Amino acid sequence: MQITLLCIGKTDNNQLLNLIETYTKRLGHYVKFKIKILPDIKKTKSLSINQQKQKEGELLLLQFQTSDHVLLLDEKGQQYTSVSFSKLIQKKLNGGYKQLYLVIGGPYGFSEDVYARAQQKIALSSMTFSHQMVRLLAVEQLYRAFTILKGEPYHHQ
Repeated sequence: MQITLLCIGKTDNNQLLNLIETYTKRLGHYVKFKIKILPDIKKTKSLSINQQKQKEGELLLLQFQTSDHVLLLDEKGQQYTSVSFSKLIQKKLNGGYKQLYLVIGGPYGFSEDVYARAQQKIALSSMTFSHQMVRLLAVEQLYRAFTILKGEPYHHQ
């Protein structure tokens, strides 16, 4: 399976980029993983929030094939412990999917079309984080999930 973290807009904080790169490299020992960054929508000042979500949604939907499994990182999604998240990842691995997308939307969330396309919404926390921080948290939790599945000592209970 290929896991792709799909994001809108680039990360401009070098410290976060270095940490994201560290966990991305570590993940490579367990699964094919990549981060795909879609460009920010231009001229957003003239767009309503719904128009911005719609434009971002159109960009996101172009990335998916019919057979892809799509999980949205969304504050209204289901929350997991690290162990239960690792079980969810194992279930997806066993499901025979070629491609699993974890998607981070723009600043206002997702369009209704993207919500309709996704199989599930996952919340990293009930707190709000910057989109740049969410990338790091998502990659670290994926890495943690694989170390839990392999019985490695990274995660402590």
